[in-house]
Amino acid sequence: MIAAVRIIPVLLANLLLAGPAAGAEPRRGERREPCRASDPLRNPYFGDTHVHTAFSFDANTLGVRNLPRDAYRFARGEPAGLQPFDTEGRPLRSARLARPLDFSIVTDHAGLLGELHICQTPGYPGHDSLVCRIYRRWPLLAYFVVNSRAFNVSDPVRYGFCGDDGSNCTEAARIPWRKIQEAAEEFYDRSAACSFTTFVGYEWSGGPDGNMIHRNVIFRNEIVPPRPTGYLDESEPEGLWKRLHEDCLDLDNGCDVLTIPHNSNLSGGMLFGTETGDGAPMTRGDALRRAGLEPLLEVMQHKGDSECRFDASSEDELCGFEKLPYAKMDQRNFPSRWDAPPPMVYAREILAQGLVQEEKLGVNPFKLGLIGSTDTHLGTPGLVDERDYPGHGAGGDVSRLVVPVLPDDFELNPGGLAVLWAEENSREALFEAMRRREAYGTSGPRMVVRFFGGWDYPEDMCAGNDFVERGYAGGVPMGGDLPERLPQAAAVAPTFALWALKDPGTDARPGRQLQRIQVVKAWLEEGAARERVYDIKGDADNGAGVDLRTCEPRGEGFDSLCRVWRDPDFDPAERALYYARIVENPSCRWSTWVCNANDVDCADRSSVPPELEACCDPAHPRVIQERAWTSPIWYEPSVGARVSD
Repeated sequence: MIAAVRIIPVLLANLLLAGPAAGAEPRRGERREPCRASDPLRNPYFGDTHVHTAFSFDANTLGVRNLPRDAYRFARGEPAGLQPFDTEGRPLRSARLARPLDFSIVTDHAGLLGELHICQTPGYPGHDSLVCRIYRRWPLLAYFVVNSRAFNVSDPVRYGFCGDDGSNCTEAARIPWRKIQEAAEEFYDRSAACSFTTFVGYEWSGGPDGNMIHRNVIFRNEIVPPRPTGYLDESEPEGLWKRLHEDCLDLDNGCDVLTIPHNSNLSGGMLFGTETGDGAPMTRGDALRRAGLEPLLEVMQHKGDSECRFDASSEDELCGFEKLPYAKMDQRNFPSRWDAPPPMVYAREILAQGLVQEEKLGVNPFKLGLIGSTDTHLGTPGLVDERDYPGHGAGGDVSRLVVPVLPDDFELNPGGLAVLWAEENSREALFEAMRRREAYGTSGPRMVVRFFGGWDYPEDMCAGNDFVERGYAGGVPMGGDLPERLPQAAAVAPTFALWALKDPGTDARPGRQLQRIQVVKAWLEEGAARERVYDIKGDADNGAGVDLRTCEPRGEGFDSLCRVWRDPDFDPAERALYYARIVENPSCRWSTWVCNANDVDCADRSSVPPELEACCDPAHPRVIQERAWTSPIWYEPSVGARVSD
């Protein structure tokens, strides 16, 4: 991935010629060769932290056969077969990444790992149960029946064949859990090349009353609990966190873990509630525990963008990007039941609520960095290309039998990528990047983005070859807290240095140019949360567009954008945060590529097959603007306001 940076010599100098910053993070005893390529100024590593394979019950019942080992092969650049399969077991579709990932994490659902293994393995108690017979004979029926009992209810229960205490299934879960660990170990490059990194992980898939409060659980190294904790084991987030402490963090054996919430857009406001599961108000201790375990939020994935609210009152038109028209997944097939999203489901309002809670408790429980990922259920991490998108949710029910004309629901999308700034491509370095939130997300493209905050960044910072050195020396990177403003500082407002380089793409498919960069600010004003978006570089009215018939781009943009910007509305008494959003020129959405490939003629609606009728629905966007979101930088009045203006 670093080859993307090297295409522009001046920007390469910015990254490589600067002096050391804060020094490399400690390895904490990881057993591996030192990486040949290690830079204290850190490099961007592109990956996917949210990947499901045939070990996930929902993916399995929809025909997926790729296992964790296949997912890691795919992430490294090898092809993967996709359902449906012919009578000889050969896949009728395939996919391959044009550019391998730097890292990936298989996060199969912990719930039903044991049940699935029992249903697949003769001789286990419960293999001949009615549930398992339904799974083997009518997998799609099992998909709906079993999922509704295990995930989308407030009180999930195990089936009788698991035994009175559930031990039949919890013990059976050890087998696939071990295979998940073995795959992560097999494909982790411990050589000096450091070419590819894996982590052991899983998904805790809570869904009370259909509200998704899901979290991916990521372990630092190979030291992990004997089995994962799923929603069937602990049905409250507090229970999950407690178990992670008991089974990992409190053991002093080298085990370390963090969790990454996702799909806040479908959570009904429950993913980031200010009360605990029993209805009690969050305490300072609750906030500390949560902040210690959850440093990141997955802001973009297959099931929609979760950055900011878009409605009739929205002043930010870019918030309309990849929004789902329903508030719960169980509403997707029933338009008459579609609800408007309730409060506290989008990252911007969640981050702002963190400021409110910090004012109240002295701790910010929602101090979250931002990343993207796919949530692929095909075992295909990083498959985000709009042009060749095969779907991520198994292509719909018919994909078990035939190659679908429409690979996914029109409302869904290919998802995004996580980008981590780290000294090297190793577990220790990448995990520390996640922990300190020096991370950003994209909606798919591989833009390179730097975002620093301080008090005295010079106006000529973008003109020199030491942008990164100055960034670290004069402040903090994305994910950090603004340092104390020293008495000799000339600035009375924080200064931010932002640099973005377009995705270079490949020879066959060059990347799109950038249109603009923005800074999004959230702050507290008399105890109430406020927000504002500033365009700081580029041109929103550059006239760029796309030919909808050919998807060829039109107009000019920018290969790179850089700006040193000072908040013109700063009040040192107001708690605040800032994150950057980088926006590309317009391009065709995946659905437009599909409609064009099938020669849909909306002038003759009778010629349009039923599965492609949405091609002619004006409510569905045909053009998108891909983007990136950085983790925020936070300001505390108790720090910056110490110096008199």
